[in-house]
Amino acid sequence: MNIQIFGTAKSFDTKKAQRWFKERGIRFQMIDLSVKGMSRGEFESVCRAVGGWEALFDPDSKDKQNALLIRYAPEEMRADMLLENPKCLKSPIVRNGRQATVGYCPKEWETWE
Repeated sequence: MNIQIFGTAKSFDTKKAQRWFKERGIRFQMIDLSVKGMSRGEFESVCRAVGGWEALFDPDSKDKQNALLIRYAPEEMRADMLLENPKCLKSPIVRNGRQATVGYCPKEWETWE
C-alpha cells in the first residue's frame, strides 16, 4: 500500500486517520495542506476516485472568502480554483494509488488491506 493522507495538522479527523493507520502498522505519507497543496495529477486522480471535485469542496471552510468565490465562480473554473485554494478542501483526503476517500472512512480503508 502507498497511503497518502492530505489534511492539516489541526484537523481532528486528520489526526484520527493518522492514528488509525499507525495502530495497524501501515506506513503513510502525511501532506499538510496548509503548507503544501496537491499536485494537479494528485487532485485529478482523487477527483476521479471520489466522483468529482464537488466531493472535495468544503463550503464551510475557514477560508470563507475563497469558499464563496469558488461556490459562485463559473462552473468551468471551480475545480482549478479549488486546486489553488487547498484550505477549501475537506479533510482528510486519504489516497491509496487510484483509490481515495474524503473524511474519516475506516470501513473503506479496511478493504484496502
